[in-house]
Amino acid sequence: MKSLFIKTLGIACIVLSMAGCASNISSSSYNDKQVGQASRTYAGVIVSSRVVDVEGNNNIGGLVGSAAGGVAGSAIGGGFRANALGAIGGALLGGMLGSAVESSASKQQAIEYVIQTESNGLITVAQGMDQPLSNGQKVLVIEGRPTRVVADTRSQK
Repeated sequence: MKSLFIKTLGIACIVLSMAGCASNISSSSYNDKQVGQASRTYAGVIVSSRVVDVEGNNNIGGLVGSAAGGVAGSAIGGGFRANALGAIGGALLGGMLGSAVESSASKQQAIEYVIQTESNGLITVAQGMDQPLSNGQKVLVIEGRPTRVVADTRSQK
């Protein structure tokens, strides 16, 4: 019984650590594949902004939880049938728990900006709240994956 508790605890720790891996939605972060890539940039003005929820879910928590629950459930004992039923039940419960933990741990907030470009088009971009911008502020929209919105600090001539 002590061995089962230790295994279950270890697997739960893995699920929790994996679920805490929320995507980085910051406007100031680049990954290594983005460095050195040219991007088209548009000037504009923010005409609207609002806070939105970003739900990150890549199903790793559910998969790890299912595996952990299956292993823990199979150790119930009492013969082959009890072990098989315990593994199935443990996998189902572990998957649901792992998905719930991952969903709540990876939920973030962002700001959605609607930008009027100099060519009179509208662009909408959601990004992290690390560097908030104001309605009416001049900005630059940097196309890419992800597209970013940054303050336009060019001096007026």
